[in-house]
Amino acid sequence: MSPTPRIPIAGFGLGLRPAHYEAIVASPPDVDWFEILTENYLVPGGRPMHWLDAIRRDYPMVMHGVSLSIGGTDPLDREYLAQVATLAHRVEPLWISDHLCWTGTQGRNLHDLLPLPFTEQALDHIAGRVRQVQDILGQRILLENVSSYVSFTGSEFTEWEFAAELARRADCLILLDVNNVYVSAFNHGFDARTYIDAMPADRVQQIHLAGHSHCGDWIVDTHDAPVVDPVWELYDYTMQRLGPVATMIERDDHIPPLADLMAELGRARRIAASVRYRSAA
Repeated sequence: MSPTPRIPIAGFGLGLRPAHYEAIVASPPDVDWFEILTENYLVPGGRPMHWLDAIRRDYPMVMHGVSLSIGGTDPLDREYLAQVATLAHRVEPLWISDHLCWTGTQGRNLHDLLPLPFTEQALDHIAGRVRQVQDILGQRILLENVSSYVSFTGSEFTEWEFAAELARRADCLILLDVNNVYVSAFNHGFDARTYIDAMPADRVQQIHLAGHSHCGDWIVDTHDAPVVDPVWELYDYTMQRLGPVATMIERDDHIPPLADLMAELGRARRIAASVRYRSAA
């Protein structure tokens, strides 16, 4: 299968959070797009949809889900996918993403992003499910690498080999969470740059940047703090390797004022501009 290029859209965005609805409408920030949490808007009415419609008039959106369970063994949730398709029809997102993980079994949602065994059997299983989802939604999806704290002794691939091969086999795209790469590299003792080097540049559509909690012997991906300097350094390296990629700041707890997130986004812009300048010199 020949590579299918990523969608030619870059720019810089933020995760849309209820705490910022009013501020965004009152004084529209300088962002290129917002990322919405898909599950927050699957109910057709109510205040969340009111604000989404208001902000969508001025900004493009991307959709980011947490319930696909693409690595699970239960049948795909067709009702959930129908709801996602309905929301996509309303929002007209630039793209739709979820996570490369599983989230439940035997019909029970465990409300966590759980790690996969990186085996040929899992790869074949997930690639088939991705193709089904893409047929239902009528577009390619992005799958995000998750932070992990345990690994499977039966894995036959590294995580980066698995993600790259899945993108090729399923003809899907990648949401590269640079913070998650850093967290997992620390937790499992691999070189984060090796992971970045293995990413196919034509498949990485979007980048997440977020904060975490350092607990000494391990790091927990909490999304409740500013991006730390080592993750910014890894982002610089990522932009050198992959070129311009759509980038956003992700914050899910201890939500600061919008201005604080805009300052972080400004740092991402400066790094990307510096990489372009150094590449052209």
